[in-house]
Amino acid sequence: MKKISIVGAGRVGETTAQILAEEEYCREIALFDVREDVPDGVALDILQAAPFFKFDCLVRGGNDPEILRDSELVIITAGFPRKPGMSRADVLESNVRIIDEVTDHILAFAPEAMILMVSNPVDTLTYRAARRTGWPRGRVFGQAGVLDASRMAAFIAQETGFSALDITTMVLGGHGDTMVPVPRFCTINGIPISHFLSEERIEAINERTRTGGAEILALRKNSSAYDAPGAAVATMVDAIVNDRGRLLPCVALLDGEYGETDIAMGVPCVLGEQGIKSIVELDLNARERADFDQSVVAVRAEIERLTDIH
Repeated sequence: MKKISIVGAGRVGETTAQILAEEEYCREIALFDVREDVPDGVALDILQAAPFFKFDCLVRGGNDPEILRDSELVIITAGFPRKPGMSRADVLESNVRIIDEVTDHILAFAPEAMILMVSNPVDTLTYRAARRTGWPRGRVFGQAGVLDASRMAAFIAQETGFSALDITTMVLGGHGDTMVPVPRFCTINGIPISHFLSEERIEAINERTRTGGAEILALRKNSSAYDAPGAAVATMVDAIVNDRGRLLPCVALLDGEYGETDIAMGVPCVLGEQGIKSIVELDLNARERADFDQSVVAVRAEIERLTDIH
């Protein structure tokens, strides 16, 4: 790609920009933030790391949305972060207004771009951006499942002692307490995790995955996670830039898949240079379906709240 923009020069935005620059996924990275001078400082800091990491990607920052012009991909990380004891849904009202403004900037300056939503609550905000732009669903999608699946894989590695490199996991549903880890589709080098772990230990890992973000927030106290989220975004960018056709759990608008429409949820997606190429429907068993339906109810409740936010 020639240009990728990141909206929000906070910790997630900065970490994402650092990884994208180091991997040289594009020729230019633009950081946009409304805080005066902050994105400029972040960009300069990253640029000064170039001699160490051997990259020559241009990184610049600014407070004028004009900086988004001609972006091919816009990654949105802006918004009010949650504090200990808050859920992702608690920041919905304040963050919807931010995302509406950002979406309008994208429509004005980068009308051919794709949007990768990271801000929370990511399912609802992905839905909002998709409806506000009116773009095909392949161009507006969210990051959540990649991060949740990575957390689950890390917990399985801790529990079993196996290398995280050999662990493949799948997490569906909303990015919150009703997310749906699906251990039946989780393997260690192709072997189901049930071969190595008891049902009790698997359920404990499922629960820790659901609360993985809150666990980090409680430990850090003054910051939510940003290293793993930045790496998760970079994984999705790699799939797009290199047209890998990777099967990754992403937030996507559903149009009949899993029996749902007019909702954005985490589902397995094939990701390539045009964004979401297709959605893969898994044959869920009764319990998995019930958990997924519960997650649908939670996300729909958030979407319904959008009608009261202007």
